[in-house]
Amino acid sequence: MSENRLREEICRYGRSLFERGLTPGSSGNISLRLDDGGWLVTPTNASLGFLDPARISRLDAAGQLISGDKPTKEIPLHSALYESRGSARAIVHLHSTHAVALTMLPEIDPRAALPPMTPYYLMRAGETALVPYYRPGDPAVADAIRGLAGKYSSVLLANHGPVVAGDSLEAAVFATEELEETAKLYLLLRNLNPRYLSPEQVADLARTFGIDLPSLDGHEGHDHD
Repeated sequence: MSENRLREEICRYGRSLFERGLTPGSSGNISLRLDDGGWLVTPTNASLGFLDPARISRLDAAGQLISGDKPTKEIPLHSALYESRGSARAIVHLHSTHAVALTMLPEIDPRAALPPMTPYYLMRAGETALVPYYRPGDPAVADAIRGLAGKYSSVLLANHGPVVAGDSLEAAVFATEELEETAKLYLLLRNLNPRYLSPEQVADLARTFGIDLPSLDGHEGHDHD
């Protein structure tokens, strides 16, 4: 796909996310990694609902601005996720309401922020890590993401929002939406003793669909009261 088409795709998906209330105002950002190692990334203080393809920031492989507007201040977290997830070609970061609310609950396991509620949560987002709060743009968030060693494609930033990587922009957007809906389900069912997928059902999904789940590498990670 040409760079111009990719710019249009960022605008199309950004507008869709904005119009459905998944990231309000000028919050959230999207990036795409290009074949030359550089990136396209949404500008700072830009609303995802009103992006201009020509003004999207173009960065080189070293993260230096080549053209377009000044990029989002969240470059460190995008960079860290690309570095640790070699297969990632796109990253979506939102301030979606239910995912942010989830990060504030005291029982959340930072190694598995959500229990295995639905097959499509696991198939789209895998498991989700929770990292501590850092102010927006703080380079320390990059170290926290690198500390996950590339095991997670979906990460929640405490009191801030989700950061989700995918092998395409479509995959990253769909995974982010699935994460938000699963967080909503968790909040709706919290303290109601819902039935989650069993370890056997999770393992079957992982085998059938080739899902790489950190909890299957020795950590069960689903102890939600």
